[in-house]
Amino acid sequence: MAKKIILDCDPGHDDAIALMMAVASPAIELLAVTASAGNQTPQKTLNNVLRILTLLGRTDIPVASGNQKPLMQDLQIAANVHGETGLDGTELPEPGFAAQSIPAVELIAQTLRASTTPVTLVVTGPMTNAALFLAVHPELKAKIEQIVFMGGAMGLGNWTPQVEFNMFVDPEAAKMVIDSGIPLVMAGLDVTHKAQILPTDVTAFRAIGNPVAKAIADLLNFYHIYYSQAKWGFKGTPVHDPCTLAWLIAPSLFETVKRNLDIETTGQLTRGETIVDYYELTGKPVNAEIMLDLDREKFVALITQCLHTFD
Repeated sequence: MAKKIILDCDPGHDDAIALMMAVASPAIELLAVTASAGNQTPQKTLNNVLRILTLLGRTDIPVASGNQKPLMQDLQIAANVHGETGLDGTELPEPGFAAQSIPAVELIAQTLRASTTPVTLVVTGPMTNAALFLAVHPELKAKIEQIVFMGGAMGLGNWTPQVEFNMFVDPEAAKMVIDSGIPLVMAGLDVTHKAQILPTDVTAFRAIGNPVAKAIADLLNFYHIYYSQAKWGFKGTPVHDPCTLAWLIAPSLFETVKRNLDIETTGQLTRGETIVDYYELTGKPVNAEIMLDLDREKFVALITQCLHTFD
């Protein structure tokens, strides 16, 4: 049976690949998509969701706009990574449909009420929408099977020395989600920096020849500009967000540990840092499965398989 998911995202080049996988894989039933502010402004990320789903031929999937800003601070975006549109590097179609008139929190609630089985919430941007949903609709928490998210790391940052971008944007929202008691699966920088797409992979994607594969290849070429800086030491381009979908589709690709997870919200130098109790020093209960490694070749093969479905 396909796993039912709601995808909350802020496209973003890597979000676009995750969204493609959610549509393409028969292991996934994508019930709804909500847009968050993060990689770009909320208006641009919503437009990007609509444009990607139009490209993918799935204008039937309900979409809603979410938070306009983080809970406790001004919005900071990653235009230096994702460009002016949030999806620079390719020509995407104009949206072939409109977003729902209800906000993200209500689309999530409506989708959960309509489902007869628990639903996985996948979050690939800041956690503001998820946190607001849990605050507004606590009665529906039991209908969420798990929250699989891209964010954080175990002692490594990509936006500040210790803090990953999604956690940096809204630490308070992440704290609310982490403390919710819902089972968590974390795809942090520990694993996503290993999920690199090499130049030869991009060439192979383009050779598939369909419009979706060509667009993904174009997006990866632009995305690589940022990650080609010598400071990263990468051979390819790490695609963070697709790790969430890959784990749901083929969890055997990953090595994980189950540990207690928390987040710092007040530290002057570490606000937004995720704290993984790897050596079980605190005695706190396990609340998260943490991805630490993956089979890169099989990961790329899975993306390739998904791209072929659009032939």
